[in-house]
Amino acid sequence: MHDVVIRNGTVYDGEGGSPYAADVAIDGDLIAAVMPAIGDRGRREVDATGLAVAPGFINVLSWAIPSLIADGRAQSDVRQGVTLEVFGEGSSMGPLTDQMRRDQIERQADIRYEMPWTTLREGLDHLVRLGVSVNVASFVGATTLRVHEVGYDDRPPTGAELERMSRLAREAAADGALGLGSALIYTPGTFASTDELVALAEGAGGTYISHLRNEGDRLLEAVDELIEIARRAHVRGEIYHLKQAGKTNWAKLPAVIERVERARAAGIDIAADMYPYTAGATGLNACMPPWVQEGGFRAWLERLRDPSLRTRIAREMRAPGKNWENLYVAAGGAAGVLLVSFKNEALKPLTGKTLAEVAQVRGRSPEETAMDLVVEDESRVGACYFIASEDNLRREVAIDWMSFGSDEAAPAPEGVFLKSNPHPRAYGTFARLLGHYVRDEGLVPLEEAIRRLTSFPAWNLRLDRRGRIARGYFADVVAFDPEKIADHATYADPHRYAGGVIDVFVNGEQVLRRGEHTGARPGRVLVRG
Repeated sequence: MHDVVIRNGTVYDGEGGSPYAADVAIDGDLIAAVMPAIGDRGRREVDATGLAVAPGFINVLSWAIPSLIADGRAQSDVRQGVTLEVFGEGSSMGPLTDQMRRDQIERQADIRYEMPWTTLREGLDHLVRLGVSVNVASFVGATTLRVHEVGYDDRPPTGAELERMSRLAREAAADGALGLGSALIYTPGTFASTDELVALAEGAGGTYISHLRNEGDRLLEAVDELIEIARRAHVRGEIYHLKQAGKTNWAKLPAVIERVERARAAGIDIAADMYPYTAGATGLNACMPPWVQEGGFRAWLERLRDPSLRTRIAREMRAPGKNWENLYVAAGGAAGVLLVSFKNEALKPLTGKTLAEVAQVRGRSPEETAMDLVVEDESRVGACYFIASEDNLRREVAIDWMSFGSDEAAPAPEGVFLKSNPHPRAYGTFARLLGHYVRDEGLVPLEEAIRRLTSFPAWNLRLDRRGRIARGYFADVVAFDPEKIADHATYADPHRYAGGVIDVFVNGEQVLRRGEHTGARPGRVLVRG
């Protein structure tokens, strides 16, 4: 007798092969058999008639750490079939100094929590001890390493500082970090040179994955930098959430594809991931120049309070960034900036309004309003920027070296999560891909989309026995209805679960049963193999 037998489903093996009718047996945390008809019974029998049975989906870019601390069920992602959250876009749970820990606790917003860890691995282990329904893994953050040794200053590290940063990267890798993650439009990460990133990527090994230094006016130069870092550090490279920010840059996608494919042909393993939405989400810091933010958050606030600097800041916000990426300009101005999260209770009624609407009500310029909001909220203020092209999204979905990530938390439409609005990608990324772009638009076959949600990122991240429906692989399994899977979250109403995912298993334990969460929390820390 098996622990679980999933019967009568159509198996998509994760490798892109043709789907086939089969039963799947699970014993403990492993897949025990995949056969046309399994004779042995299961202690639990699952009827998957009419459903696709696939490996659990990998969220390559997740910001679910605070949401998992608040609610380990990871509801918005589990209900889309996600079984692994991957962290580390520039910042990671460790390594921390005592001052870094104090700074991060001070900047916490709706979700407040202690941070009883120092290293990255200790942080991930803390999540698992709390109890999470999904597996977790992480890159070590290049910004975290820089803050650990250099702080928030715009200067290169000394030789001794860089050696300590590299040592910390090696230690994180020894603890299972997937590689080095960077986010090069944000301070102080933007202060890092190419040489610094090469040294850290060499120390971390694995993969160098990056929010490029520029996704707009200097997109091609930024792609070249990522390829150079991967080549010099002898690691694979990946572009976080590939996009072309601002209408004037939409025509650059073919040149990006050509650069990546030329590098791949030359033996440099370069890939990318994406989310299927035309708006990105970050903070109002992304529309202000880096010099304003040098020295850390408190230094930024003091500059925004200085009347002698505000005129210059407003002028630079209105112009394309000469040495930085200006998302305010890329979004076409204040009407393209949607305010979605505040720390200050008095400002929360502004949630869901555009920066232009708030500026009009206040009788201030949009640039002054953005500065005022950051000061009043004492946070970067969460915002969506409408910057990307739908036609380019459709072309990117069809690229065979593209995987997918939400770039969001894993909330639920209840409790503390209702205090702010996420980007709808928090609830809809994977369902939108499989429903809208795969089923309705027919951009790629379902088996190919599943490959790029499962075995492709699992191989890229060097994860042991994940991403396939095959005997001996870990039993991360999702059963969903290909005809009904769909996203329902919108920018105006983002707290809405996707539909069409029926059953989800993580490490052999059922976390979603007939569309409802079971409460099980079998998630583990996954490390680079």
